[in-house]
Amino acid sequence: MVVYYRDDAVQVTSESIRVGGHVVSLPEVTYVWHSRGPKTLAVRGRVLGRGVLVLLLSLPPLVALVCVVALVWSAQDRGEWLLALIILAGFAVGALALTPFLEVPLGWLDRSYERGNQVHELWVQHHGREELLLRTPDALRFGQIYRAVQRAVEQHTDRR
Repeated sequence: MVVYYRDDAVQVTSESIRVGGHVVSLPEVTYVWHSRGPKTLAVRGRVLGRGVLVLLLSLPPLVALVCVVALVWSAQDRGEWLLALIILAGFAVGALALTPFLEVPLGWLDRSYERGNQVHELWVQHHGREELLLRTPDALRFGQIYRAVQRAVEQHTDRR
């Protein structure tokens, strides 16, 4: 027996597909496909959280740009360029010092995009009827499971 995919809820082997407590024997599967399901509250929350995170990451550079323009405008009126340059240098050093801390929110943003913004459904046809095996909002996990089911079905049909 070859194991193509395994996690706490799904197992795809060369003999069967197990999702939760439901088992589908591979020789009985005639067709496999996927579709998009209705969006859930979790998916909508993920998209909203992604938008808020992008907004929070975009605001500091925009505020800094407005401050720099105001500082340059003020320095031009007063003729005090040395003070303006010292303040700008301080801002630049501060920005460079804080740059490594962007790793955490950018990692959250990356994972948000990996998980996707749709609900994915895995369907199989066996015994002449269509059956929904899996519904998940996690795009990365769904892709792994779907490819594993495809490989298992292809390997099984090649052995016939």
